Amino acid sequence: MAALIRRIICTTKAPAAIGPYSQAVLVDRTMYISGQLGMNPASGQLVEGGVQAQTRQVSTSTFPLSAAVVKTTVLLADMNDFTSVNDVYKQFFSTNYPARAAYQVAALPRGGLVEIEAVAVLGPLTDAS
Repeated sequence: MAALIRRIICTTKAPAAIGPYSQAVLVDRTMYISGQLGMNPASGQLVEGGVQAQTRQVSTSTFPLSAAVVKTTVLLADMNDFTSVNDVYKQFFSTNYPARAAYQVAALPRGGLVEIEAVAVLGPLTDAS
């Protein structure tokens, strides 16, 4: 059996890691994208404007890293923000939504309001009916 190749992904288009983890890891054609907060990649600070602004920032930083997002996990500081996050989320996924889980957590790093991690597949992907 041939060995799979693991590649560590690091990009300035997403916030730098704030701990001992990689922004993303690519194994074969599957990319595992670490949880991202709604931080400005240049300043490393959370964007202002509340949960929708942070969701937009994390989505802009995270989803373009891949060709086809197939699974996301959304972590919320407050489950009451679920609808507000969905309003922004659906701007990035309009059909063939990825599988998703959403949880309220006790707290997020740096006082973030939302964190999103993803699994994506690189290369051509055909949808079956």
